[in-house]
Amino acid sequence: MAEISPEPKALHGEHLEEKGISQTEVIDVSKNLEARIRNPLQGIPRWQLMRDVEAFAEYRGLQEHVQLLKKGALVAQNPAQAHAIDGPETLTQDELDALYVEKHHRWRLPMRLFLTIATCSIGAAVQGWDQTGSNGATIFFPRAFGLDPDNNNRHSLIVGLLNAGPYIGSSLVGCWLSDPLNNWLGRRGTIFFSAHFCIWPVIGSALCRTWQQQMICRLLMGIGMGAKASTVPIYAAENAPASIRGALVMSWQMWTAFGIMLGTAFNLAVFYIKDYNWRLMLGAPFIPAVPLLLLIYLCPESPRWLMKKDRYVEAWKSMIVLRNHPLQVARDIFYISAQLEIEKELIGRTNYLTRFTQLFTIPRIRRANLAAFTVMIAQQMCGINIIAFYSTTIFVDAGLGNFKAMIGSFGFGLVNWLFAFPAFWTIDTVCRR
Repeated sequence: MAEISPEPKALHGEHLEEKGISQTEVIDVSKNLEARIRNPLQGIPRWQLMRDVEAFAEYRGLQEHVQLLKKGALVAQNPAQAHAIDGPETLTQDELDALYVEKHHRWRLPMRLFLTIATCSIGAAVQGWDQTGSNGATIFFPRAFGLDPDNNNRHSLIVGLLNAGPYIGSSLVGCWLSDPLNNWLGRRGTIFFSAHFCIWPVIGSALCRTWQQQMICRLLMGIGMGAKASTVPIYAAENAPASIRGALVMSWQMWTAFGIMLGTAFNLAVFYIKDYNWRLMLGAPFIPAVPLLLLIYLCPESPRWLMKKDRYVEAWKSMIVLRNHPLQVARDIFYISAQLEIEKELIGRTNYLTRFTQLFTIPRIRRANLAAFTVMIAQQMCGINIIAFYSTTIFVDAGLGNFKAMIGSFGFGLVNWLFAFPAFWTIDTVCRR
């Protein structure tokens, strides 16, 4: 792509140098200590920016939108001064109103974006319900498989492996498939792929006759859970406007907690169906995975992913249903394109192995990786996931009857979900840290 002269890559190298920032400094990831990419449009003279927009529109097949792209580029360059843009690119009152609504009424969104949010929320609920099906079933299915975990250490280990099966499959296969699947199939394709692994193995787990069959189903379910958990939050973030992006990423945890609550509620509902209750508990999580499978291709593909694949005309069509006004589409398309060019210079020509290696070789990324690793280890060691997976068993061992133990598990699921709301509403106002 470097040989194409009209490509407005110059605005990321040439103009950064004009501002006193060498290109070497920008693309050296190891020296980018704050992990921030400056607005690549700031500081570019207006005449140069307009020329870059014209070249961009011609190169990307968006000539019919060139005037709108010019307006969008000026807004992206200095959002706070959008009202002061003059000349041929002066914004109309309708365009100014659209920017005002976007800032002051963050949740006034187009229906296709709401559909995308709902679909991603279903994907998170699937994740949560998958986790809690075994919570209630654990006190029933060992007997059906001829296991006695209370009096036999080997049987106890088998039950533990069955409960851990989804996360073994996720950690060993599912999450590692996420990168190539996203590269080949896109965000929607990866979610569609993972949804199949959240339906058929889950149904299979309800029909198993031996613990070996159950283990295979649980491992296969983990493949879907790993690929889905790595993709859905990214898909939501890439489709969302910046004003609500943090909330949509946070919604993954909130709706996972909702799925956990649903799972514990369903376990209560089928408790008295003797001999089959554990099968229903293990098989029920396929229910939300069905609408996930059906809805995902009714949602638009991630415009950012399409742009990374140089499919800009498709990206425009996708973005137009995710924003309230064409000006917002033009602004985001041009700005994302500028960011992607910076990313190409930052990342260079990498592959799966080199990107993995960078987790440990680049100091900034290594520190972030270590921090995330430490937080996740702390989460495991604090005991919250023990409660999520074994609360019913713990309550039974504490002397409660089976049904009361499940009520206790439902209480945990309900509290877990309710207390995700504060983070959802505040993440875009008080920030992440």
